[in-house]
Order: sequence, then C-alpha cells, then structure tokens
Amino acid sequence: MKYPDDSDGEVLRSVVDAGADMSRSMIIDFAVVAADERAARAIADLVADQGFDPSLSDNGRGGSWCVYCSKSMLATYEGVVAAQEHLGKLVAGHGGRCDGWATFGNGGPSPADCHDEA
Repeated sequence: MKYPDDSDGEVLRSVVDAGADMSRSMIIDFAVVAADERAARAIADLVADQGFDPSLSDNGRGGSWCVYCSKSMLATYEGVVAAQEHLGKLVAGHGGRCDGWATFGNGGPSPADCHDEA
C-alpha cells in the first residue's frame, strides 16, 4: 500500500510493517493536548459525545494534560487525517490541540481465527 510521505503516512507504514490487517478495524488513539485538568475534562466530555472513548493523563509538565481519544476504525490515510481535523476543530474552543495518533494495530488473531482444538 502506498501512503504519502508525511508523519501520518509514516505511522501507517509502520502499522503495516508490524503485521496489521489494514482491511480490519483497530483501536486508534488520538492524542489531544490540554492546558490543564479542567480543559482536559471538558474535552473528554466533548469527544465522548462524538463517539470517541476518552482517557485522561497528567503530562507532569507544568500542568498540561493529554486526552487520549480512542476509536475503533479502519486505519486509512484519509480516515486518520479526517479524524485529526475533526478533533482539532472540536477541541480548539477549550484551548486543546490534536497532537498525533498511535495504534497497537490488530496483528493478533481475529475472533473468526480462534477455534477450539478439543
């Protein structure tokens, strides 16, 4: 699969190289940086209403926080770029900014691949 020569394309190539099946969805974690805990909690509520599963983390860097916005989706270039743009617009009103994404992929067996050998 050919991806653009940018940071999103680089991450997608590494996901493929790690053995992920790009035709199956996977959990993708989008990182959103927030200025403080209050902003992070407001952002978490906002993204939850948009279908993301948020989790909060104190960055330990002078009060900034990170909201990890997880979503099960196909890892396509267009999809991850659109999700980052969507999140960026959502969180801007709370001073947040999208700061990339990551995934553990889906390289394990799918439920259909598991069977009992009894």
